[in-house]
Amino acid sequence: MDNRRWKSAGRLLGALALVLCLPALATSVLGVDLDQLTRQSELVVRGVVKSKESRWSGDGRRILTDVQIEVQESLKGAAPARTVTVQQPGGVVGDIGQRVDGLASFAMGEEVVVFLERWGAQRFQVTAAAQGKFRVERSSDGTRVFAVPDRSADAELLDASGRPTTSRLQTLELSELRERVRKASGDKTPRSVAQ
Repeated sequence: MDNRRWKSAGRLLGALALVLCLPALATSVLGVDLDQLTRQSELVVRGVVKSKESRWSGDGRRILTDVQIEVQESLKGAAPARTVTVQQPGGVVGDIGQRVDGLASFAMGEEVVVFLERWGAQRFQVTAAAQGKFRVERSSDGTRVFAVPDRSADAELLDASGRPTTSRLQTLELSELRERVRKASGDKTPRSVAQ
């Protein structure tokens, strides 16, 4: 091997070593339990994802995605309309995509329970990143309905002191989730809603 090839190989190995030594960057989110999630949220609704549309922000520098959720039930607060708009950074417009790790993902037709904070005058964002989204799933015989935490997001959960922790959210029957949200929000009104 001549001298130029040795130098090129050395540069390549040096660059590779530098990349391998850099820390991996990930989204870090403060882990919450169901009571904290409820208290931090202005609105908690069960509904069905009706549409997803990505667009450029007003300044043309970021992609935002609007998710339309048709509200079937309010567990906390009053939905401002039959459909709520959840806005999240990231998405795909044409051939360009932007991704923000740690956020909830939504699929068309998916039934969800979402914990929401107001984001602007007419939109909401999911509280505590992906921790504020539960998928609604039914047992194979259709007799039981569950709220399943969204574990698809790539985020590191931290405790209050900044140390890594695991999620404190668990799969619950929808009726139990409903009751726990009601208690955590201080709502004393009994609700009778079909699952």
